[in-house]
Amino acid sequence: MMPDSETHPPTRTFGHRKLVSRVCVVTHQPHVRTFLCDAIEEIGLLTSECAEPEALPLVLAADHPDLVVIGVTNDGFAVDLAFDRLAQSLFAGPVLLIGHADLLSLSAALTRGKALGLAMLPVLTTPYRHRDLRERLSAVLSIEPPDPPPVDVAGALHSGWFELWYQPKMELRSFELCGAEALIRLRHPTWGVVPPAYFIPDDGDPHFRALSEFVIEQAVADWHYFVDSYRSVELAINLPLAYLKDPASLGELARRLPRHPAFRGLIVEINGTEVARELDTTMAIARQARFHNIGISIDDLGAEWPQFLAIDEFPFVEIKVDRKFVSDCAEDKLKQLVCRRIVELAEGYGVRTVAEGVETRAEFLAVREIGFHMVQGFLVAKPMGVKKFARTALRGPIVLGP
Repeated sequence: MMPDSETHPPTRTFGHRKLVSRVCVVTHQPHVRTFLCDAIEEIGLLTSECAEPEALPLVLAADHPDLVVIGVTNDGFAVDLAFDRLAQSLFAGPVLLIGHADLLSLSAALTRGKALGLAMLPVLTTPYRHRDLRERLSAVLSIEPPDPPPVDVAGALHSGWFELWYQPKMELRSFELCGAEALIRLRHPTWGVVPPAYFIPDDGDPHFRALSEFVIEQAVADWHYFVDSYRSVELAINLPLAYLKDPASLGELARRLPRHPAFRGLIVEINGTEVARELDTTMAIARQARFHNIGISIDDLGAEWPQFLAIDEFPFVEIKVDRKFVSDCAEDKLKQLVCRRIVELAEGYGVRTVAEGVETRAEFLAVREIGFHMVQGFLVAKPMGVKKFARTALRGPIVLGP
């Protein structure tokens, strides 16, 4: 049950000070705005958008951006009018122009901006590299913000600041998308994206259940968005064991699952340390869950793996190996050994394995040779918002990073 408006009015109940710079992206082409906002937010900044020059004063007054990015095109977008509105609003921050190098209007726009006294950054011509954009934005990245304090979870839930990001899981033999893990994020109006360490409650916190229910509801809503707009994809969510130990939780979770012919089931990831600590309880939950089209995955399994050797039945559907055993496994023979043993354990029970945290091609080749079924990590893709995940991972083939 979410807090009602009398208990938590829809106001910013914490974090009024500004910790992250905001960039306003100005262009009337929606796909360009989306692309630039995604790229800028990946750097760690907040973004706002403006489609028409006439709207700039309102956006500047509402969002107080520290930097303005203007997309220069050849389709009649009035860059000179945008400059006039910036000057009239006494905007004192830097301005960055982005456009194709062959556009004559690009140099004309730069000259116009300087003539009006705007703080013009060197032009960024397209196509550009990610590091080039980051270098241009260094003017608002130079000061490291202090860490945000712990978050008021109830206030954040009520304000709608939580969202799910999705990190693809790739099948190692076919190089095809085979699923995605939902990761909770908090997008604060002035802090930007807050790391989970600042808001994930422990089992004794009264808000841990509300946060778990948010994850379930949002994942189901996102799955419907994916299947209606693109295609079906297997989703995995993270839930604490304490939530599933409540006798009513599993049935409630099952009732919320999609009743769609394309839905093949939900994966629930439980931390391997929790599973090993309460193995009998977790196994009982896993057995029952499978009757509800829910598979339990052992997440971040590492040093605890020998505890699973002696069990007669293995009701889990997946084992994910902790990134600390995957990182540098191409060179570290001990890590290779641990990974091989876990893969052999999984094969003995007939369940699939996922190598977490793969960031280099050497690690990718190593886990492929060891025999993992799937891979997840920055080499495949970073976690991304729901719309970007749908546009990139669900629409086309996965391309490994550099």
